[in-house]
Amino acid sequence: MIISTNKRAYFDYQILETYEAGVELKGFEVKAIKTGRINLAGSYVIIRDNQTWLLNTDIPPYQPANTPLDYDSKRTRRLLLKKSEIKNLIGRVQEKGLTLMPLKVYTKNRKIKIEIGLAKSKKKMDKRELIKKRDIEREINRKL
Repeated sequence: MIISTNKRAYFDYQILETYEAGVELKGFEVKAIKTGRINLAGSYVIIRDNQTWLLNTDIPPYQPANTPLDYDSKRTRRLLLKKSEIKNLIGRVQEKGLTLMPLKVYTKNRKIKIEIGLAKSKKKMDKRELIKKRDIEREINRKL
């Protein structure tokens, strides 16, 4: 079941490859995510010390009164990938213009998974063409 998608990433980037990763979370964060309280806008993935990290993802507290006082909703979270996948990503990210973006958060066998994508930034012209195409389709659907 898909909990959240990063629509901005699909608009701003061309997705070349996708990977499924687990996320290292605290118990109250899991509850918050399962109720749909996660925001992927503006978040990204980096590789540091042969580990992948999810930065700038906002997970507001499930119950603010019962959340620890020092809780940071945008803290850095570790992503769980296989070593071979991480090695492959290290090589690919070093290519010019490629970045790692979180695309979707979903549940699989009661576990929370995140789909990350190897992405290349779209040019401004490509975005304009996409907007025009969307507007034309909307007009056709209205007239039908």
